[in-house]
Amino acid sequence: MVEVADAVILAAGYGKGLEPLTYTKHKVLMPILNKTLLYHHLEILRKLNVKRVILVVSYLKDQVIKYLRSLEKEIPKRPVDVLVVDEGKPLGTAHALLKGYEYVRSKEFLVIYGDVYIELEDIRSIFDVKGNVITTYRVSDDPRKYGVVIMDNGNVKRIVEKPKEIISRNVNAGVYKLTSDFIKYVEKVKLSERGEYELTDAINMAIEEGLIIKSLSLNYWLDVGRPWKLLELNRYLLHKVKESSIKGKVESGAILKGTVILSEGSEVLSGSYIVGPVFIDTNVVIGPNAYIRPYTVILSGAKIGFNVEVKESIVMEDTHISHQAYVGDSIVGEQCNLGAGTILANLRFDEASVKVTVKGVREDSGRKKLGAIVGGFVKTGVNVSICPGVKVGSYSWIYPGVTICRDVPPCTIVKSDGSLSELRGCPVKGYD
Repeated sequence: MVEVADAVILAAGYGKGLEPLTYTKHKVLMPILNKTLLYHHLEILRKLNVKRVILVVSYLKDQVIKYLRSLEKEIPKRPVDVLVVDEGKPLGTAHALLKGYEYVRSKEFLVIYGDVYIELEDIRSIFDVKGNVITTYRVSDDPRKYGVVIMDNGNVKRIVEKPKEIISRNVNAGVYKLTSDFIKYVEKVKLSERGEYELTDAINMAIEEGLIIKSLSLNYWLDVGRPWKLLELNRYLLHKVKESSIKGKVESGAILKGTVILSEGSEVLSGSYIVGPVFIDTNVVIGPNAYIRPYTVILSGAKIGFNVEVKESIVMEDTHISHQAYVGDSIVGEQCNLGAGTILANLRFDEASVKVTVKGVREDSGRKKLGAIVGGFVKTGVNVSICPGVKVGSYSWIYPGVTICRDVPPCTIVKSDGSLSELRGCPVKGYD
């Protein structure tokens, strides 16, 4: 087995595919149950005996540093020693790797994209292969959305970014084991058509010059670059939970069925009905008379009040959905307040799969049911309805009685007559 002392996590990108969630929360801090993607990566690396992680960040850097400090307080020993490196302006994966490599000491090292989900046993097997290794995953959805890997007898022949035709279903999983000899190719990378220095260009260059790069297929992998992929990941993890854990308070008259995790300090009030698998974090109040349906994750400090129904959704920290609301297949960011009668609808009239605008382009989510993606610190008045696949930007206010069927930018007031105005003093300043 090859010993690898160092790992580089590339997490400097803006995470625009996850908007509006990433206006206020770094992409590696997206929740997977009550942990984060970053925590998950650090735990894997600790279990693999990696001694040091170089975490390359830029946007929302201070938020990531604050989170790492909170880990020091929550657990006696941080999962692994982490050095935070500021890329400056994000210029692509190759540029970020060069920034991180300045602090790498081992001859062989791991590189992990911060916004992918991987599993321990898959990554453990990378240590059994000598030299440079690229991990791949065979996708069932359209591979043209990814970097497709062309292979021959276990060796990588080329990576084709977002090909026009389906030439393979094996995609680049964003986890590498590289050697110090590879870095000279990263240093030669030129600006791509997308205006970035891309690591895949270095890989293709190295292969053309005769460097052998092996491939390793993963059993499970997910690119968490879209909001509906975050829902998919949490559903996958909830499905793996086999036993209930009730550490909070359940009042008489409340019913819990299936696998339910109820954490310390949380309460389920009388008349509430919870059908697992469901994960309820610390200091959450459910009810009275709330209905929590399967594959829902409710994070710390949230309140799900009277006659509220939540189905297969993620409700983030300190958000209040206090009465007579419906949240279906949606993500609601941190510290939101949804007024009475707010509806986050999840099904089109024609029952076609829901489309979402991502970076200015309409994307098919592949989901028949997908609700709203609501950024952090949003407020809605009474009887607000939000159509399937609609994004509401962080810090926006929606006046009572409004129906929202188009995306709302961050820091926007939507008045009852449909007119828009800017919320003054809004802390979201954009990516620059």
